[in-house]
Amino acid sequence: MTLKGLNPRQVVRKYGIILVLLLMIILLSIVQPAFLSATNIFNVLTQSSIFGIMALGMTFVIISKGIDLSVGSVLAFAGVVAASLGQVTTATEKYFPNMPVMPVIVPVVTALAIGAFCGFINGFLIAKTKIPAFIATLGMLTIARGFALIYTSGRPVSNLIPSLTALGGKIFNVIPVPVIIYFIMIIVSAILLNKTRFGKNTYAIGGNIVAAEVSGVKVSRNIIMIYSYCGLLAGLAALVFAGRVGSVHPGAADGYELTAIASTTIGGTSHSGGIGTIGGAFVGALVLAVLRNGFTLLGVNAYWQKVAEGLIIVGAVIVDMRKNAKRD
Repeated sequence: MTLKGLNPRQVVRKYGIILVLLLMIILLSIVQPAFLSATNIFNVLTQSSIFGIMALGMTFVIISKGIDLSVGSVLAFAGVVAASLGQVTTATEKYFPNMPVMPVIVPVVTALAIGAFCGFINGFLIAKTKIPAFIATLGMLTIARGFALIYTSGRPVSNLIPSLTALGGKIFNVIPVPVIIYFIMIIVSAILLNKTRFGKNTYAIGGNIVAAEVSGVKVSRNIIMIYSYCGLLAGLAALVFAGRVGSVHPGAADGYELTAIASTTIGGTSHSGGIGTIGGAFVGALVLAVLRNGFTLLGVNAYWQKVAEGLIIVGAVIVDMRKNAKRD
């Protein structure tokens, strides 16, 4: 349906979150002209890259009528292990003192593998034991965080090799690498969701799991794949986090799972299942990043950011519930 064929109410319903984002940008650019500077725009995109990457995986999960509360802890666990394999030889607290400097591919593959494995365990438990996704991923949240603390004895892992910190740097000292990685994963995720059988099955499972199974969808296998992909992206987010910060603490990314869920929800992905887009997740993450950046530029107390985010999330869910009620 084109914009031309929509009445005002349909425009608001279909493109409401984009209109909200544009309104926020216009108001902030008027109140604080520095908001629209190229440097600040890149800052907004960079700030949204970590939880935005996680939101892409969360979109698949929520479309399938699931939830993943573990991605923040998985990020921390994957991050500390990867960082320990990517330390310079002169690191003051080197985790493997006798190990030579490893090529960057080693910590990269390790982080992705840990993330995907944690996601696989989540999916396997949900698909095979039929326990609620909330419980399975809540358990993984605690387990992954516990392993991160055990592995590091509660200490941060720092002194990373330049090729690893480059993942948080800039190309030509202008374009942030996290933004490039984020945009690549937006394209990859959009293709997976819209152009593959895996994506169609994700929508089918969320829309009606019984009908999907009757129509020949291998539900268990696809659920495992959905959560594995979400975990994989948490592992990728861990690498971006390590690159940006230059170290990883076992307590890192606390609450990031809620931000990822919020981004997806604000972007229009329905917790009733079967509805959602990658573009919506991107816009939702951008709304939160613009809100945080705007509050910082205006000198608003950081605690009020939490209040504003909470109100936006509740509002997004109310709108989603009303749309589903009308659909029914």
